[in-house]
Amino acid sequence: MTDDRPEAATSARPFWLALAIAIFVILADQLSKAWAIANLSEGEVIPVIGDFIRFILVYNPGAAFGLGTGYTWILAIIAGVAAVAVGWYAWKVRSIAWTVALGMILGGAVTHFGDRMFRDPGFARGHVVDFIAYGNFFIGNIADIAIVGGVIFAVALTLFKVPMKRDGVAESAD
Repeated sequence: MTDDRPEAATSARPFWLALAIAIFVILADQLSKAWAIANLSEGEVIPVIGDFIRFILVYNPGAAFGLGTGYTWILAIIAGVAAVAVGWYAWKVRSIAWTVALGMILGGAVTHFGDRMFRDPGFARGHVVDFIAYGNFFIGNIADIAIVGGVIFAVALTLFKVPMKRDGVAESAD
């Protein structure tokens, strides 16, 4: 049986690419954090590219730049809501470029949510493992790189007016 609707041939969702990118980000982030915990002492400084890039293991209870310390449970909720929202958008888009950007953001949001929910000191109070220091500006991790990269890519796509769906693709009710 064939589907004669015109949108049937062009409505393939690139969501699975977003999911694959998100899984890659989650695995890279969690494996790199496991490496950092196993090989770095808290506060130990290891130069990678002079003082520009260094490894320094810290456990961050707050958000970027140490903001929100003491509100880890709120940050966990925000990360969870962000992951659901980005996942929903990733399901809806038809553009490969947007799929890549959203996959990067989704992976970062999911891994941050997991850290805040399940790492020490306890459920919904977990601290994010940060270990990549950028000069004296901030210390982050692979998830942060993915989120920032995905957001920068999304801003560029917006500025260049790249549509979230390909031409000729009808919106479906799902």
